[in-house]
Amino acid sequence: MIFAFAVEVSVSGAKIKKVVILGGGTAGWMTAALLAKVLGKAISITLVESDRIGTVGVGEATIPPIVNFNQALGLDEREFLRATKGTIKLGIQFENWLRQGESYMHAFGSVGKKFPFCDFHHFWCRHRHAGGTSSYWDYSLNYQAAVHNRFAPLAQIKGTNLPGISYAYHFDAGLYAQFLRRFAENKGVHRIEGTVSGVQLCPRDGFVESLSLEGGQRIAAGLFVDCTGLAALLIEKTLGIDLESWSQWLPCDRAMAVPSAGSRPPIPYTRSIARAAGWQWRIPLQHRSGNGIVYSSDHWSDAQAREALMDSLDGEALAEPRIIPFRTGRRRNQWDRNVVSIGLSSGFLEPLESTSIHLIQSAATRLIKSFPHRGIRPAEVAEFNRQSQVEMERIRDFIILHYKLNQRRDTDFWRQCEAMEIPSTLADKIELFRHTGKVFRDYDDLFTEEAWQQVMLGQGIVPEDYHPIADTLSERQLDELMASLKTLIDGTVKSLPAHEEYLPFC
Repeated sequence: MIFAFAVEVSVSGAKIKKVVILGGGTAGWMTAALLAKVLGKAISITLVESDRIGTVGVGEATIPPIVNFNQALGLDEREFLRATKGTIKLGIQFENWLRQGESYMHAFGSVGKKFPFCDFHHFWCRHRHAGGTSSYWDYSLNYQAAVHNRFAPLAQIKGTNLPGISYAYHFDAGLYAQFLRRFAENKGVHRIEGTVSGVQLCPRDGFVESLSLEGGQRIAAGLFVDCTGLAALLIEKTLGIDLESWSQWLPCDRAMAVPSAGSRPPIPYTRSIARAAGWQWRIPLQHRSGNGIVYSSDHWSDAQAREALMDSLDGEALAEPRIIPFRTGRRRNQWDRNVVSIGLSSGFLEPLESTSIHLIQSAATRLIKSFPHRGIRPAEVAEFNRQSQVEMERIRDFIILHYKLNQRRDTDFWRQCEAMEIPSTLADKIELFRHTGKVFRDYDDLFTEEAWQQVMLGQGIVPEDYHPIADTLSERQLDELMASLKTLIDGTVKSLPAHEEYLPFC
C-alpha cells in the first residue's frame, strides 16, 4: 500500500513546490497518477499535453507488476478492465523462434514445486535424463490455464502451499491513459492543453526554469518530467543527453501497428510470431485485436513488412497500418539536472517481453523513492541513474537471449542474430545453464529464474547436467512427484472458469 506524506523539497536552494510533466499518454498519466497518490499533498503537479501530438500507443501488453501498480493507486480491477477493454494475460507464446513450426511459452508464475537450494527444473531434468517424456510446461499452472483459455484469481492452489496464478493484462493503452487522467485530475493534477514553443534554462546551472507554450503562456517548475516519447524534447533536444545504442544486439529498428477485428473468445496470452526479418505481435482485447510487426529495415522494406502484417491478420483491419521508426538503447542519463525522462524518452527496448509499460511504472516509483528533500544532490541523481542503467541492461540481455538462441537458417536476419557477439553478462548465463542447468537471478533482474529457464529450454538448450539435490529422491519418488504435480495442476485448471467469464461486458 502507498501512503501520502508531507515533504519539503528544493532545487538550487529553493523548495520544489511544483512538478511539471511534459507529455501525456501512458507515460505521462501513469507518472501523474502515482505522484498525485503519494506526493499530492506536498507538491502541485501540472501535466502539459497537446491533442495535436499523437502518442506511440502500442504498449497494450503488460507483465504482473502492473497489478501491484493498479492496487497501489486503489483502482478497482473490474472497473479498470471495463474502462480499458482489458483482458487477462498469463504469458507470452513464442512461435517459430527456435525453428519454423515450433513454439513455447514464457508463462508467468512458478513452475512445479519450490525446493530449498534447488529449483524444480533440476528434478525435471533428472526425470528427462532417465527417460521421462513430460514437458516442462506440464507443471506450469499459468501455461495450462492459458492454453485451455481459463482464468480466475487464485493466490494458492487449493489444499496446498503451492502458489496459484500470476497474471497481467492486455488493454487499450489510449483508454488506460484516459482512465488514469480522470484518476489523476480527481487527485488534483492540473492539465494544460498546449504545445511547447520554447524552453528557458537557468544561465547559472543549466536547469530548466520554464516552458513557453504557443499563445504566450509560460510554466515554471522546480522539477520537470519528460514524457514526450521518442521526441525526447527536454532530455535530448534541450539538455543534449543522447542514447547509448544497442542496435548491435537488437537489429530491429522499425515497427508497424494496426488494429483488427477481434477473435472470439479472446485468449489469455500474447502471441509473438517470428517472421523472416523480425517478429509479429497479436494481443487480444475485448473489442479488437492489437497487431504489429517489429522488423529490421536492413532486411525488409516497409512494403514487405506491410504485406507480411496485413496478410496474417485474424480479422478485418480497422485502420491503416502506422509506421514507428525507433532506435534501441538507453538514455545515458535518465535524470539530468532537474529533468527526469520517463517512458520512451528514456530509451527504447522493443516490446518483445512487454516491458515498456513496466519501465514507466518502475521509473515513476524510483522517482518517488529518490524525490529530493533539500536540493537535487548529485549523489542522489547518480544513484537513480545507476539503478535505471542496471534495470535496462538486465532487460536488454533477456530480450537478446531470444534472438541469439534461434536455430533458423532460412533468412540472413536470423543467421545474423545467431552469429552475433553478445554481452558477456548474457554469454556467461547461457553457458552456465547449458553445462549445469543452473540459472541465478541477479538482485536487480526483473525476470525470475523460471522466466530464464523457460526461454532457454524453449529455444533449444538442454542442460548437460542437473543439481545433485535432485538425486536425493529415488526413481519411484521422482516418478510420483512428477505424476502428482501434473494431476494437481490438471485438476486445478479444470476447476477454473473460462477466461471470458471473468471479463466485464466482453
